[in-house]
Amino acid sequence: MQQKRAYWRKLDNAAKLFSATSNKKDTRVFRFYCVLKEEINGERLQEALDRTVVTYPVFLSVMRKGLFWHYLEKSRLRPVVREEYKEPCSCLYVRDKKSLLFEVTYYGRRINFEVFHALTDGTGATEFLKELVKNYLYITYKEEGLADVPLLDENVTIQDQESDSFSQYYTEVKKKKVKKPKAHQLKKPRKEIGRLQVNEAVVSVKELLGRSRELGVSMTVFLTSVFLMAIHQEMSKQQENHPVVLMVPVNLRKFFPSDSMLNFFNWIEPGYHFGTGEGSFEAVLRHVKEYFAEELTTERVAEHMNELIALEMHPILRLAPLELKNLGIRAGARYAERDVTAIFSNMSAVRMPGEYEPYIDRFGVYTSTPKLELCVCSFGDKLSLGFTSRFDTLNIQRNFYRILKEQGITVERIEPEFPQPDVPGKMELKVFRFFSFLCLAAAVGFVAADFNFHPDIRWPIFTAAGIASMWLALAIGFVKRYNLMKNATWQLIIVSVGCILWDVFTGWHGWSVDYVLPAVCMVILLSMFIITKVQRNTAREYMIYFVMAAGYGGLLPLILLLTGVVKFQLVCSICVVVCFLFLAALVIFKGKEFREEMHKKFHV
Repeated sequence: MQQKRAYWRKLDNAAKLFSATSNKKDTRVFRFYCVLKEEINGERLQEALDRTVVTYPVFLSVMRKGLFWHYLEKSRLRPVVREEYKEPCSCLYVRDKKSLLFEVTYYGRRINFEVFHALTDGTGATEFLKELVKNYLYITYKEEGLADVPLLDENVTIQDQESDSFSQYYTEVKKKKVKKPKAHQLKKPRKEIGRLQVNEAVVSVKELLGRSRELGVSMTVFLTSVFLMAIHQEMSKQQENHPVVLMVPVNLRKFFPSDSMLNFFNWIEPGYHFGTGEGSFEAVLRHVKEYFAEELTTERVAEHMNELIALEMHPILRLAPLELKNLGIRAGARYAERDVTAIFSNMSAVRMPGEYEPYIDRFGVYTSTPKLELCVCSFGDKLSLGFTSRFDTLNIQRNFYRILKEQGITVERIEPEFPQPDVPGKMELKVFRFFSFLCLAAAVGFVAADFNFHPDIRWPIFTAAGIASMWLALAIGFVKRYNLMKNATWQLIIVSVGCILWDVFTGWHGWSVDYVLPAVCMVILLSMFIITKVQRNTAREYMIYFVMAAGYGGLLPLILLLTGVVKFQLVCSICVVVCFLFLAALVIFKGKEFREEMHKKFHV
């Protein structure tokens, strides 16, 4: 039965953090991959992907900006499979660019699924990749009798997949915050150009689980303790004044029933203060075991979850404009980083129907990170360890593997297999920087000429100001090049305000408001109309930009007319009438889309 998706939806609690804090150094992208036993065929993988997005259409979304929050909007874009061509976990969310927030590539025997964390979490990514691999294997081997085994419960609807479980289980809490001690921070040499370093290994699940049971702990507690010890072995005595703390994500679906494909996770922060504790592996293991037992209860997990959502629900934060809110979220995220040394994420076991297992070698996962992160997942008897960092050292990873061997666990190192990145050499950015330098040099030269020669007419100053105006307009055009409608809106503001300032500083002749302002407003509206026709934009895609341009072009000239600032009134009057009729046409002929866009852009 065909089910209908909502055209747009709010971001969940975790996604709001990722949308605000993602950048080139920390893309908030993670890779889940599957290694098969035969080479990947790109055409069959594309067919499998087309089938997968029918099962999980929630992934066909793009990120948009509202006045108060980002939101996700249903997209007509369709993913295209490519052979791997760029650095792992590269940026997927480009501001102002309408693009899908996930990508499927392949290399040799490996299928890669990379996704922006604002779209889903590890559990959602696991389900998507399992469906993709299942579809690929079925398409490849159906003639040999391989059955098409459904993985998704038939009772799960699209609405279940899109449900925000954070909001569903939120209850208001009031708790005093406990001040945390500053955690030990890794201070290692950074890799050149900041490239992501990936280091992988495989261990036996039976060996690891057997040793964990001998020690009376879970596998996650065991690996957490090994990670803490591996970091400690690189610390000096002075650094032991701060505890080593790991951030360990927790899948909330284990505590609260949910079929959501959105983010639904929390985290705990196990650690050990080596400066005051015994420091032996047994002592660390005992401490971590007690911490997990205390924190991983429904009551404590719910308490922490509610604290985070309560922050989002704060009335002042909700009503703050998006850009101001993003600054606050980034500052808070940077401050919170002081509480954590590294990150450990256990994605648990990946299970496939028995018919498909003979074709699969293993699954693996790792993520972009500004720190040091370890991600693990298992399939059959193979547990994949994926370390990522931007540090130019492997000492902690080496220590981790050495401790495992001391515990009787065999470690098989995996050499990274990545193609040479086939990404254009950022020529456009280099050209823009060179252009900016030339503009700056020219402006400085003219100002210096004015200072030394003192001409009667301050033409050097005016020329420098003209260069600055040109650079500003072109800079806005470059930054907003992915969205022509937004680019046009910014140009309207920059050009009109810039001309008014020129008029003010050259003695005020009124030409900026009599002619330029209304003319620019009408030209921008016309250009937007042409852009929508050429790009074949829907009403939902162009509505907000038309409203902003027509509102700006109607209100500002009207105010100037009523206050008597405008002397030659004909052009301004025409502009006001045109913009008013444009707005009226939008409301009358596209009323449903108009109301929907206003609700999206102004939701709090």
